Amino acid sequence: MPNEVVFDIETSNSFADVGKYDPSLLKVSMVCLYSYAEDRYHSFLESELSRLWPFLERADRVIGYNLFGFDYKVLNSYYPGDLTKLPTLDLMVEIEKTVGRRLKLDDVAHGSLGTGKSGNGLMAIEYFRRGEIDRLRDYCMQDVKVTKEVYEFGRTGGFVRFLDRMGRPVEARVDFLLKEGVEPTPVSMTLPF
Repeated sequence: MPNEVVFDIETSNSFADVGKYDPSLLKVSMVCLYSYAEDRYHSFLESELSRLWPFLERADRVIGYNLFGFDYKVLNSYYPGDLTKLPTLDLMVEIEKTVGRRLKLDDVAHGSLGTGKSGNGLMAIEYFRRGEIDRLRDYCMQDVKVTKEVYEFGRTGGFVRFLDRMGRPVEARVDFLLKEGVEPTPVSMTLPF
């Protein structure tokens, strides 16, 4: 089985707090991750990010939703290398290739799985600000679970579903399979402290 990981991040501040849309100005509050190799979920606070890097660096593929547009941009200000060089499957990018526009994870999850996210990122910021770390972890973990299930749905069936702007169900073909014969290059940018 390939060593794939699915992850999502939450931030401790918003674009309104930093005055413009620039993910690199946001700070991490929590990162949650699912490791297929371990069949286990992990969570990391901002102070624990050094424990996250080996999971990402050793993965055959890193999977998430809007990784290139958001998560990597936030995390790259913490990481000593360039996360965009990791072997990555950004589900939003792959779906956009077929659909021609960006879709929200919640819309794809509801269309494909019949369930969605437990809220929005602003809720996670409030959990962090109130010191409700368990609620923050639960929220972030739910996003990882939904992303993982959307990935598995698309990988198995070769399509995902969503509702179009008129409320009609639409199927979009996707190819989430890890290509056979392509050996991922492990990346090691962190020191083993």
